[in-house]
Amino acid sequence: MKNYLSSFANRESAVQAVKVAIVGVFNTVVSFALFNVFLAMGWSWFWSLTVSFTLTTFMSYLINRRWTFALKDGRVSGRETATFFGVNVAAYLASAAIIWIADSWFGPLSTLGYNIALLFAAGVLILPKLAGYRDLVFGKALREKAEPEPANS
Repeated sequence: MKNYLSSFANRESAVQAVKVAIVGVFNTVVSFALFNVFLAMGWSWFWSLTVSFTLTTFMSYLINRRWTFALKDGRVSGRETATFFGVNVAAYLASAAIIWIADSWFGPLSTLGYNIALLFAAGVLILPKLAGYRDLVFGKALREKAEPEPANS
């Protein structure tokens, strides 16, 4: 476990964490905007969160693959995409649980309250998402990228 945790203590992981955070902030802004539009339309927090999450997840996948992890080979696999969505579904469920808990403890929440709970969830989930992206989603492509190209005879 100590060796795994130390794998995050290097320049490459720090740069990836910053990039995941930047992509996360961008996607969070878009997701919050959609979330609030849907709330204003009278949707429940659950459906507002579900639809905004769904609409921003694929955008996040493409940006993280190409920019954060610099995988520009064009070899997007079904397994990779499914795993990315799996990591984000886990993050979605954690976000929904945090909002539900906040709503149960302090609720019913106002729009500001829902946004604070969602912001808290985003902060809690940044490092687990980085680990999921790096190790589960893009791990195989990153290992292949790191291997030297075979010499042509």
